[in-house]
Amino acid sequence: MNVLSSILLFASVREGIAAFSLSNSALVRKAPTTCLFAEPSMTEELVCPPPTPAENVVVLEDADAVGQKIREIVAEEAEKAISAHGHFALAIPGGSILKMLAGDIANKEEWTSKTTLVYVNHKCVSMDDGDLATHAKARKLFLDSWEGVNAIVMGGSADGEQEAKEYEDKIKALSDDVLPKTEAGLPLFDLSLIGVGDDGHVGSLYPGREEVLVDESGPWVLPVAMKDPPSITLSLPVMKGKKTVIAACGVSDKYPQGKSAGMRRAIAADDENLQSFPAVGLRDCATWVLDKAAASKLGEEYN
Repeated sequence: MNVLSSILLFASVREGIAAFSLSNSALVRKAPTTCLFAEPSMTEELVCPPPTPAENVVVLEDADAVGQKIREIVAEEAEKAISAHGHFALAIPGGSILKMLAGDIANKEEWTSKTTLVYVNHKCVSMDDGDLATHAKARKLFLDSWEGVNAIVMGGSADGEQEAKEYEDKIKALSDDVLPKTEAGLPLFDLSLIGVGDDGHVGSLYPGREEVLVDESGPWVLPVAMKDPPSITLSLPVMKGKKTVIAACGVSDKYPQGKSAGMRRAIAADDENLQSFPAVGLRDCATWVLDKAAASKLGEEYN
């Protein structure tokens, strides 16, 4: 039975954060520190989580089929959420998933006005920057046709820490009817859609960086000053909410087998951890929707 768990990546820098521990298979010792991120000397050895169960990997013919499946999931989860609590809380990333959402989607006139949309990650730029802003791209591709949707947007500055704090505050201001919370107080999105980079990054959680180690006691939205302009991203625990769907597909001259090597590392490899390939942190909660090219190196049990 497939479990569609929710994914989001949220966290922002807070003063006086006591240290953290990592849950869900990748283990980090509690550290008595006031820093947001753990020093290497404060962490236990990171371990490789168990492989993703085969029943949580859906392999489809091609990129078009993956896109159609993602749109079907969005419509289905919107109907379920509105029936359950009157609203649909959706988290989306940038990249190829935006293009998947641009296709025909069932009954959107019945649910978009009851939908709140949050970005899994976003560059710290003006919201109308057509080249860099995920929000501007989403509007052009599909969001302007989703009548009544409440998109939570950033302030538009280049200050990553301030943008992360303000974005988290906006999410926390949403009522429980709009965005339910877990027993631990984390946001519980009805559906999170996530893409995986060839290097294993999810949202803006990149390999070899401390942001991916932030646990549920840390901020929801994190600033990531890896590039210029900086970005904000949801933390891994916020990504791992109610329903999570990861979509990976597509081939190119550079990647004739699509993202097959990356998907093997993300889903089944026995020598990866959160620092080497952050996507492994989603093995225990996500349904992975792939095309045949992306799944070609997974092995017989997945194909």
